Amino acid sequence: MNTLYRKKLLVGTGLLVLLGGVTYGCHDFLETKPQGTLDEATLATRAGVEGSLIATYRVLDCTNSTNSNWGCAASNWVWGSVPSDDAYKGSEATDQPGATDIELYNWTTGSAEDYLDNKWSHIYEGVVRANATLRLLRKVRTEKPGEIDDATAKSIAGEAIFLRAHYHFEGMRMWGTIPYYREDDTDFRKTNVGVNDTTEILKDLDSAFVLLPNTPRDGAKGRASRWTAKAYKGKVLVYRRDWAGAVRVLDSVVASGTYALETSFDHVWTGFQQFTDGPETILAYQASANDGEPNGNNANYGERLNFPHSNSPFGCCGFHQPSQNLVNFYVVNSTTGLPRAFTDPAWNTRNTVFVASTADTVDPRLDWTVGRDSVPFKDWGLHLGIWIRAPGYGGPYSPKKNIHENASGAQSKVGWAPAQLNSVHIHIYRYADLLLLLAEANAELGNLGPATTLVNQIRTRAGATAQGCGVGFTAHAESLLVAKYPGCNGDSRMAVPINDPKIQWATYRVGLYPTFPDQATARNAVRIERRLELGMEGERFFDLRRWGIATQTITDYVTTETTRRSYLNAATPFTSKYNLYPIPSLQIELSKVGSTSTLQQNPGW
Repeated sequence: MNTLYRKKLLVGTGLLVLLGGVTYGCHDFLETKPQGTLDEATLATRAGVEGSLIATYRVLDCTNSTNSNWGCAASNWVWGSVPSDDAYKGSEATDQPGATDIELYNWTTGSAEDYLDNKWSHIYEGVVRANATLRLLRKVRTEKPGEIDDATAKSIAGEAIFLRAHYHFEGMRMWGTIPYYREDDTDFRKTNVGVNDTTEILKDLDSAFVLLPNTPRDGAKGRASRWTAKAYKGKVLVYRRDWAGAVRVLDSVVASGTYALETSFDHVWTGFQQFTDGPETILAYQASANDGEPNGNNANYGERLNFPHSNSPFGCCGFHQPSQNLVNFYVVNSTTGLPRAFTDPAWNTRNTVFVASTADTVDPRLDWTVGRDSVPFKDWGLHLGIWIRAPGYGGPYSPKKNIHENASGAQSKVGWAPAQLNSVHIHIYRYADLLLLLAEANAELGNLGPATTLVNQIRTRAGATAQGCGVGFTAHAESLLVAKYPGCNGDSRMAVPINDPKIQWATYRVGLYPTFPDQATARNAVRIERRLELGMEGERFFDLRRWGIATQTITDYVTTETTRRSYLNAATPFTSKYNLYPIPSLQIELSKVGSTSTLQQNPGW
């Protein structure tokens, strides 16, 4: 993809690249004409505008030109899972120390700063590209009036404005208040003081809604439509705690019939092309493998560490491992099928490893989310202990949602460790998330009936299917599977009803709630359901913070988890300042006008 000429934000990647160049050699560097770039005059065609827009979408995940580590992953595993009670960093102690620092709440060390600066730069790279697209579109429409028709121009503008809102929202979730940039800004050292980001984001989403068509342009399902913008607006309103506004907006999205839950959970996270961009997808990073890019970088670059390690079909690298706390959370009452965490304060006391056993009654989403020993791992055969890189450090479990199915053909054929690259789309926002946000808003308003109905809608889908036998990816893997479970011989179904007699690795049960009797019960049930449904999807830490319970939850988590993972004894105590990430010190330095920084650091940092 050609490098776009664009006005760089000092807080973005442009100056970082410049500084790197000065490090290597200073002779006439600043006066050297850039090589291999295209200016806006060259790009002033419809093809140039479309390419600029595609480049804006591309920043939804790490790109080869801007990433220096894994802080830019579309899934937010570094920021939303690892600092929460969902996941350990995983792997081993010496690998990716910056991610270790994030997990241990040492957020001002050099390594953590690298990750934070990567995220900041990546967010503003998206903003820069969105604004460059809007300027380029205006230039083409002015200079070549017949080049782009009105309907197409409106959609392109709407898509760019929507993406600009998304990237700013990502920054707001991380840092609270950040500078907001639009296409005609010329001051690239804007302050974050006094900025109301939700107001600015909502303005952009409203503008996008007016411009966008009802369905994705040209039938390309990955593009934003007006319903994408409206659904996203509902999410922003929940973060703003505008409960009535959120209900009004999200109810209208539901009523539109644009989205629906998949019939089976295995269709949500999948490499099978017939299920990608299904009815549940609102916004996803459209990963692409084997598309001609020689290094596989259009595949899930940001997730490539998050696969089982050596002796597995994937070979590396064992990061983003589910916590014991998360696995315990999926245990249900054997009679009612309701989460044990809903009824039993002692739900998190089990320290032993969950391996295959029909004595354990669990939510079937456990085995769609977590790889655990002697349980079929999609269609790769049994998950085995030898797949874990360092079980004494990262625990015995593997991530599962981002893993492609062997039969899907989604695996990359090129690049470093291609078995860790695939075309599984990474959900940034999906319909189940929307329904649970709507349930939350109803609960906060005391609308107990609708809140119950929405939660039970999610639970009904969860109870439809469970992990089936699948098949071994090699003859040896198949022999291990059949030796362990003879009933799996000749049964290659990956998804089966939760009471299928072939299931010998768990007892699955999902019960429905009676109407919530009060607001506190509704609030608790909704929050539990969000974790069960969205586990390992990068939402958990942001949820804890916006609910105002992060300090207590993380403190309790670390206290218990240190008895399971000793390295967590080095964690810095979690206090209120962790409700926002620190703004990278480099970005504060770059924001100076004279000797005064226009960016203000977050409280406590």
